[in-house]
Amino acid sequence: MERLASLRQDMDRLWEATFPGRSAALSVGWSPALDLYDEPEQLVAKVELPGFTRETIELNYQDGVLTIAGERKSDYAEGKEPDAYRCERMTGRFSRDIHLPVPVQADKIGACYKDGVLSVTLPKSEDAKPHKVEVTVA
Repeated sequence: MERLASLRQDMDRLWEATFPGRSAALSVGWSPALDLYDEPEQLVAKVELPGFTRETIELNYQDGVLTIAGERKSDYAEGKEPDAYRCERMTGRFSRDIHLPVPVQADKIGACYKDGVLSVTLPKSEDAKPHKVEVTVA
């Protein structure tokens, strides 16, 4: 499984380098699962971050890119890890850049962390929302 996760991360990096902005993520080290939903008034990003605390999660928005970063520490002190039969929980630093498909109101971005899931709401700018156009008869 570790080899498959590493291969996926390598493929994500290659895709992002080849087609900037077309990948949902650019990961460094490891990458948590992320969903991005398009609702009528806002975008919603949901990221699986079990075991994190609010203080270990970093959010930044700039020029249409939402960056989610953080660090999961090992349960053991460095050099004191016991022999393991299986290690699937990734530790260390991660960073994900999400290129948003529409402009958002940066000053109204909100985030909530509950039950190991980070939910980020990104209200769409007025220009990004659908506008009804009346058709007139000439």
